Amino acid sequence: MSCFKLSESLCRELGSMISRFWWGQRNVERKIPWIAWDKLCKPKVDGGMGFRDLKAFNLTLLAKQGWRLMKNQNSLFHQVFKAKYFANDSFLDAQLGKRPSFAWQSIMAAKDVILEGTRWNIGNGAKV
Repeated sequence: MSCFKLSESLCRELGSMISRFWWGQRNVERKIPWIAWDKLCKPKVDGGMGFRDLKAFNLTLLAKQGWRLMKNQNSLFHQVFKAKYFANDSFLDAQLGKRPSFAWQSIMAAKDVILEGTRWNIGNGAKV
């Protein structure tokens, strides 16, 4: 999940497997869900059980890879992806490009998550 974007259908299928396991269903047997699944997915501090939304969790893990591309510029990971996909730009200015790998497509799918969470830090004002 931290390297490749999972399809929405796979996330739904995995979520349904988790919910069936949680409710104790077997084969075609149906049990009564006593509480809505979205309420179970709330954090424990908000009264839920803390189950994860797999699609959002997948994008979060991919955004973490994008963050590593931005912050660990001495890593081999950064150097390879920079040379191949954003040689003249920063990661935030990078485009998908022609014939991208599935790993690059996956990281770029989470770029919006990074853009929503990044803030500009003024610091001491020397580089403003």
